[in-house]
Amino acid sequence: MFSDRARIFIKSGKGGDGHVSFRRELYVPDGGPDGGNGGRGGDIIFEVDKGLNTLSDFRHNSKYVAESGQEGGKRRCTGKDGADLIIKVPEGTVIYDDESHKVIADMSNGNLRETILKGGRGGKGNMNYATSTMQAPQYAQPGQDAQELWVRLELKVIADVGLVGFPNVGKSTLLSRVTNARPKIANYHFTTLNPNLGVVDLNDAKGFVIADIPGLIEGASEGVGLGHEFLRHIERTKVIIHMVDAASTEGRNPVADIKAINHELYAYNPELLSRPQVIAANKIDVLNAMDGTDPIKELKEAFEKDGIKVFPISAVTGQGLKELLYHVSSLLSNMDSTPVTFEKELDVDTLFDNPNEAFYVEKSNDGIYLVYGPRVDRMLGYTNLESEKGFNFFQRFLRETGILKELKSLGVQEGDTVRVGEYLEFDYYD
Repeated sequence: MFSDRARIFIKSGKGGDGHVSFRRELYVPDGGPDGGNGGRGGDIIFEVDKGLNTLSDFRHNSKYVAESGQEGGKRRCTGKDGADLIIKVPEGTVIYDDESHKVIADMSNGNLRETILKGGRGGKGNMNYATSTMQAPQYAQPGQDAQELWVRLELKVIADVGLVGFPNVGKSTLLSRVTNARPKIANYHFTTLNPNLGVVDLNDAKGFVIADIPGLIEGASEGVGLGHEFLRHIERTKVIIHMVDAASTEGRNPVADIKAINHELYAYNPELLSRPQVIAANKIDVLNAMDGTDPIKELKEAFEKDGIKVFPISAVTGQGLKELLYHVSSLLSNMDSTPVTFEKELDVDTLFDNPNEAFYVEKSNDGIYLVYGPRVDRMLGYTNLESEKGFNFFQRFLRETGILKELKSLGVQEGDTVRVGEYLEFDYYD
């Protein structure tokens, strides 16, 4: 079964923790710190695989986690970096943030590889914290946390022209006659479950890619039938060909059919109706004018006043196809040749805002100055404040991160109470 959308969970690798250790050799009883840095966590990378044409693989696996970095080791050994995880998708896949529904990336138009989530940085080992006054630091930096996200994947076919119409009007027959595509053809409804693509080659004119967009019926924009599964593919097309059964072999009214499909297109995405349209009035080889009606005349009277040309054709005999295809080519030649792409609406980095660097300073209603946040919690987790060296490190942390500057901007005075994290309180002295 064709699958053109999926919802998956992705998570980058956590950075490896820095290591705490000291050089111990036979003739070096008091060696310095030699704890190594942690390795970097693996990234989550999406990559186009032109051999794929569906998202069906994601129905069986919805969780993708990159490898975490290893902890640093003794003797200044850096932990091994986590392996990146590369997720293969078909060309034309659009990646959305599942919560906000904003576009993260469009894997088309030359964008063949994109890093979506970055692995966490490796933490620094205690060898990085040795100073002239603190020669045996007992702490190391934790690795940066992984990033995780639920994303929605949607495959939107890349084609210049979208061929739309109700079932059994001859779209697959037309596609097989004018392109190199070989769609399945049969005389019953919903034969086509997959959007079929083909390349139209023309002498002395520019060719184009045409897609048979199946599944359109009344109510398609509301998800009736296969409508929602395939309406999304029309969003990339630049010209829309309406194909109707001019002979009404199944009792349908071709004018009403076009109006019904345009209603579904508008309900799904109003911008679609701003694109050039052409009408292919098919099955003129079996047209019976004995009842005194002229469906071609009715179609022209209904739509050509709006600039929508009507071409009587027979997909079976080939009658009228040349005129139709050259007209479509002329429409495309006057349009921007850049493929339709979806602009990025969300920078994933803004979702995480570098949580290891975040801290907050504010004054409570009872006059206590509060310092909190992920970076503060991590510092408290690996600092021994009961030791002189640990307290000196704590003071340097407050100064180098800008926390002291923030406290002063809020008006802190000597003797005021400062609470760091949930439990640590001290009186401020400049």
